[in-house]
Amino acid sequence: MVTRKGCERISRFAFKLAREKKRGAPQDGKRRVTLIDKSNVLRSFAFFREIFLDIAKETPEIEAECLYVDAASAALITRPEHFQVVLTENMFGDILSDLAGATVGGLGMCPSANIGDRLAYFEPIHGTAPDIAGQGIANPVSQIRTAAMMLDYLGETEAAAALESAVWRAFENRRIDLTSDGRIDGTTSSAVKAIQVELGRI
Repeated sequence: MVTRKGCERISRFAFKLAREKKRGAPQDGKRRVTLIDKSNVLRSFAFFREIFLDIAKETPEIEAECLYVDAASAALITRPEHFQVVLTENMFGDILSDLAGATVGGLGMCPSANIGDRLAYFEPIHGTAPDIAGQGIANPVSQIRTAAMMLDYLGETEAAAALESAVWRAFENRRIDLTSDGRIDGTTSSAVKAIQVELGRI
């Protein structure tokens, strides 16, 4: 259900997140919140957009923009570096998170958090993988990056940055690689050990 209270709350959170992030959008460094909706079709989305643009006036130093979901789907593929914080309702968010995950190697690469006003919990974005259960080949990167996100939330910013850096250094140094279908080229344990090695060098 789209309510005024919910739209105001999530819009303010999006602008707060954009303000607190260490960097702006990779393309131009701008702090930017992009609302993705279908307000030209559904009145509920037009309602959401109206509230979003009102909330945007509270933080004029952060750019606010609106995109229809079909145009946003193309933009997330062709110019992902344009985006800093993306805001949308649940259904489009669920779809677009999978699409965006595919641009970086699949859902096994993506951290995830559910953050409320008082409490938060952290989990990898992907679901179960019964087809590879017990084989020791699951990609652990999503879970490790989720742990880094949790550390950052808890104020352990240096530990979070070190863990995140170790993940990417393991890829840069070819200690970890992905197969064409986004799975780890090797085993779960070998990937974890590779990240541990890089973490020990930081």
